[in-house]
Amino acid sequence: MTAAHDRGVRAEEAVVDYLTTRGFTILGRNVRLGALELDVVARKGSLAAIVEVRTRGEGAYVGALASIDARKRASLLRAAERIWRERLSKLDGVERLRLDVAAVTFDRDEARVEYVAGAFTA
Repeated sequence: MTAAHDRGVRAEEAVVDYLTTRGFTILGRNVRLGALELDVVARKGSLAAIVEVRTRGEGAYVGALASIDARKRASLLRAAERIWRERLSKLDGVERLRLDVAAVTFDRDEARVEYVAGAFTA
């Protein structure tokens, strides 16, 4: 496992902890939709949230939030439309979908989560 992969796994775990302490139920992690992948899919009441998890190593040129370019946004929107159509809209009580982004930074072993609800739309 590379250092970047390990950091990514730890970042996803931090976001899952962040969400569960705020009352979300985790529906899936690393959800595959053909060539598309969603980091975290969660639910709180009637809301389903797709969460893109970003982290960057120390000294990275672009910050975690800024690393989501137009191509990544388009990919996430395609995946969101597909998972809504195929799975989430069929769940009892789920009425809406939101796309969120979580940027995770590490100070030693402690993770800090910066969470942006409704980060972007179509």
